[in-house]
Amino acid sequence: MKKHLLSCAILLACSPVFAAGNTDSIEARLAALEKRLQDAETRAQKAESRAAATEQQVQQLAATPATQPVVPQTVSVPPEKKADNSGFEFHGYARSGLLMNDAASGSKSGPYLTPAGETGGSVGRLGNEGDTYVETVFEHKKTLESGATTRFKVMLADGQKTYNDWSANSSDLNVRQVVAELGNLPDFTGPLKHSTVWAGKRFDRDNFDIHWLDSDVVFLGGTGGGIYDVKWNDTLRSNFSLYGRNFGEMEDIDNNVQNYILTMNHFAGPFQLMVSGMRAKDNDDRRDNNGDLIHASAASHGVHVLAGLHNDSFWGLREGTAKIALLYGHGLGAEVKGIGSDGALRSDADTWRLAAYGTTPLGNGWHIAPSVMAQGSKDDRYARGDSYEWVTLNTRLIKEVTQNFALAFEGTYQYMDLKPEGYKDRNAVNGSFYKLTFAPTLKAGGLGDFFSRPELRLFATWMDWSSRLDNYASDDAFGGSGFNAGGEWNFGVQMETWF
Repeated sequence: MKKHLLSCAILLACSPVFAAGNTDSIEARLAALEKRLQDAETRAQKAESRAAATEQQVQQLAATPATQPVVPQTVSVPPEKKADNSGFEFHGYARSGLLMNDAASGSKSGPYLTPAGETGGSVGRLGNEGDTYVETVFEHKKTLESGATTRFKVMLADGQKTYNDWSANSSDLNVRQVVAELGNLPDFTGPLKHSTVWAGKRFDRDNFDIHWLDSDVVFLGGTGGGIYDVKWNDTLRSNFSLYGRNFGEMEDIDNNVQNYILTMNHFAGPFQLMVSGMRAKDNDDRRDNNGDLIHASAASHGVHVLAGLHNDSFWGLREGTAKIALLYGHGLGAEVKGIGSDGALRSDADTWRLAAYGTTPLGNGWHIAPSVMAQGSKDDRYARGDSYEWVTLNTRLIKEVTQNFALAFEGTYQYMDLKPEGYKDRNAVNGSFYKLTFAPTLKAGGLGDFFSRPELRLFATWMDWSSRLDNYASDDAFGGSGFNAGGEWNFGVQMETWF
């Protein structure tokens, strides 16, 4: 460094500028140059001192044992932490609404109000609900240092038809789910490596529904245990479970009839194949909802099969979603929606069901969600030679108006041909049901998303049906006082949310 500075001084002294000036000027300039050289030398010495200190620090780090790392004081290194998803979660679903007819008095409502509703024939729910229903779900999750996970879940639910704030006398509050899960256990290898085992009371994780109809496509639930996500390869996985259910009224402490349901549920990409077998042995003790003994030919075994397709587009034609399922049940499996839930089915009962729905944007702020559900159950469902056939067509439309305001429309058509052959004093009927709903809707966001909530709605609903359907039963909605074929109006307000 000093040699470099001395060379610069010599060059400057020999330059024409110095040679041309007077002596005083040269001496002043040499003095200024000498000061600048001294300042530069001082800075160089400080730099060399810092370099030496850094080198000494590096040598100390290299000489320190790996078990006792030394971190320079000028560096802050936070300790490494393993990703942990532990903690409590709160989820829920709720709806609550006020509904009245055009005379400002009470009216009938509900997705299952038609005669076909007794065998699962639901109709559009928009503008057709005057109840309050709530589910609250509490979960606790934990990830251990080994990578294993735990999960505890409990669901409380209540349904009310009263509009009063105090409804304890009519409450249906109950615990619908209480289940514990263990996942990613280190002892599990091969296909079980990333599986989840569970035990308790629950809804099956892979149930799915058509929301606009308030109807599950398939519902498997009860108390038992199982294992999810047994992965055979990158595309094929399976679930296995054993559920138990009771028939009849839950308040009947003498009801010891139990139905045991063994299920295999396989998924390969978007395809699903679900197979269930069931057995209920104590037929002699089985009673229906009226408390009457079930017919001696009630089923003691059953089988249930579902083949499904879950699309991440609108049938491969455009943006959106779509699902379709074909279901078949025999004997105890002939209740194809709520697997194993109906103890009155006969041993020869057969039922088929087709369910499909999709959602897609149409452009210019319009969105559409069409759906169809059809079911046929012929010869010996509940009585010799009976028949229950129905089909429901439903479409919900949304028109975005502003970022928080939309107009919702829903139309439903249902045809039914029911021949109970005297079962539960029902009469043979056939005919059609129609429903149209207009519902101005407020949302915080996601107006075009059919599955975005919460929503606040005003609604007006018109419904009508064939007069023959008023004769189906004396204790159903149709044909009652003030609720006859010929056209009915319902008006109201409703909130719906889930998270």
